Amino acid sequence: MKTLKDAAIGSTVKVVKLHGEGAVKRRIMDMGITKNVDVFIRKVAPLGDPMEVTVRGYELSLRKADAEMIEIV
Repeated sequence: MKTLKDAAIGSTVKVVKLHGEGAVKRRIMDMGITKNVDVFIRKVAPLGDPMEVTVRGYELSLRKADAEMIEIV
């Protein structure tokens, strides 16, 4: 299983599934990250947390813990 945390900088990936439960999963979905959406990895902070991505035309910062819950292809 490959997660958003494992994606290379400058790549575009497709979300396959969201893991997690309840409020955490709902918050990720509210940010626009849902199944079958394309996510572009813009940059990652020097220590790997957070990472900046582009989703549905806007920039978004994600913590490493949240990125691990997003399965990609």
